[in-house]
Amino acid sequence: MKQQLAQILTDVVQQLKDQGVIPEDAAPRIHVENTRDKAHGDFATNLAMMLTKMAGMPPRDLAQKIIDLLQNSSIIEKVEIAGPGFINFFVNDSAKFDVVGQVFEKADDYGRCNVGQGKSVLVEFVSANPTGPLHVGHGRGAAYGASVANLLDAAGFDVCREYYVNDAGRQMDILATSVWLRYLEQCGEEFAFPSNGYKGDYIFDIASQVRNQFAETLQKPAFEVFAGITADEGQDDGDKEKHIDDLIEKAKHLLGSQYYDVLQIAINSILGDIKDDLEGFNVRFDNWFSERSLMDTGVIDAALEKLQKAGKIYEKGGALWFRSTDYGDEKDRVVVRDNGLKTYFASDIAYHFNKLERGFDVLIDIWGSDHHGYIPRVRAAMEAMETNPEQLEVLLVQFAVLYRGGEKVAMSTRSGQFVTLRELREEVGADAARFFYVQRKSEQHMDFDLDLAKSQSNDNPVYYIQYAHARICRVLEQAVDKGYRLDLEQGMANLNLLTAEHETALATELAKYPEVIARAAVVYEPHQIAYYLKDLANGLHSYYNASQFIVEDDNLRQARLTLISAVKQVLKNGLALLDVSAPQSM
Repeated sequence: MKQQLAQILTDVVQQLKDQGVIPEDAAPRIHVENTRDKAHGDFATNLAMMLTKMAGMPPRDLAQKIIDLLQNSSIIEKVEIAGPGFINFFVNDSAKFDVVGQVFEKADDYGRCNVGQGKSVLVEFVSANPTGPLHVGHGRGAAYGASVANLLDAAGFDVCREYYVNDAGRQMDILATSVWLRYLEQCGEEFAFPSNGYKGDYIFDIASQVRNQFAETLQKPAFEVFAGITADEGQDDGDKEKHIDDLIEKAKHLLGSQYYDVLQIAINSILGDIKDDLEGFNVRFDNWFSERSLMDTGVIDAALEKLQKAGKIYEKGGALWFRSTDYGDEKDRVVVRDNGLKTYFASDIAYHFNKLERGFDVLIDIWGSDHHGYIPRVRAAMEAMETNPEQLEVLLVQFAVLYRGGEKVAMSTRSGQFVTLRELREEVGADAARFFYVQRKSEQHMDFDLDLAKSQSNDNPVYYIQYAHARICRVLEQAVDKGYRLDLEQGMANLNLLTAEHETALATELAKYPEVIARAAVVYEPHQIAYYLKDLANGLHSYYNASQFIVEDDNLRQARLTLISAVKQVLKNGLALLDVSAPQSM
């Protein structure tokens, strides 16, 4: 409907040019918006106020001239001038139901558009270190990233979903050493487990896998392992960071090449668990990109060499530093430490360079909000590499805080105290978890109320929406039970019989859906889909409570069943964007 009105106004603008009212080269952007108050019509435009200066006419006078030039249209019932020069359109009620035919014509594709015009987009999200199971905090980034990717796809972008696997660096070494130490305990060695090691139960499970594969061949006496190691935190001159770093070096020395066998078993186990978790959460990736591959293929070295030749890297204190202050960062950043080890930042420079080398038009990184300070240095590196930093969009996600029984659940990956994403799915279901995570702006703080997510009440938004879909399915089943099968052709032919306020309101809501997708996609806001679905479900429930669908009048019955069938289709389409199911019964 908006597009039709916009086209009508486009024709009027051309007539204004032909009459010399506005310059021939005038190219106004025509805005048609839904009115907030139906007393002011269905749609409004500010076109007259936009053109008043170039036309040299008061806006209300120009608005009247625009109205006079409007061609007779079957969709427009009445036009009024409001306020300083707004033009309000009252749409013919029967025209409002044209959208029902569009819904059935496009079915699962209804709402899709071509805002993206085929631009290629790489959406990188989750990318949690494979040091333990995904927890409830990671779930929000997973749900948000997957929904953003779905939105972009529906808006005509060519989308690739990618998980960046941080399978290199110090955290991987802490993981491997933690697993080996648990393995030694299982072999009968006794010692104090390092305070900075990974302590979750999953570490014991991986240690058992190591023992199953290697038996006791990797066992070393505890006194040999801890000989010469810096004391741990809480002991005299203790330093927990130096303690774990010393243990890492000792493990590498004592195990030799078999150290990397332990590391690979740990990575494979945790990454496999992560993949299973995400699959059960309806989150899927097109590509799993290994950080280690950047090292093995020399991409990091090549990227750093390019920066050095450009004079963007200098040496200080035995380390190599990137001149990120040249690009507005608060301080320069280390890319190679004085011990020769490359930093995570060095990997990120190479990774983003690699993304652009693969030819993507837009790069979207979805990070936790605690990475906010990391954005300027990554943009700086892209600019220094002579790539366009404007191609990078970084979207931040606040971690969700889980509440059970009104009490906050403490979480720490290192200490092993956390609720896993799998436990969350098992408790509330994937549908509720996915919806709850995306019903607010990603950068807003979120309290995840488990009790509400599990409740079967109208206060639970996902239940409310899914129940609307199931309710329509039940009405259609009841109609069949009574011998009244839906006849779309008859229903479409009699939509003019639908004159009740609830009916026209539902038709208006259906017509909004494509615009909601286009708007939500370009600003990366899937919560707009969640809001829309709640409004559509509310309209359906209100209609259900106010009207009978299976009535004696055959034509009216078919018209009403046709309308709610269109609502059912759009509910299904919208839920699919959020990877939430549309149940037939509840």
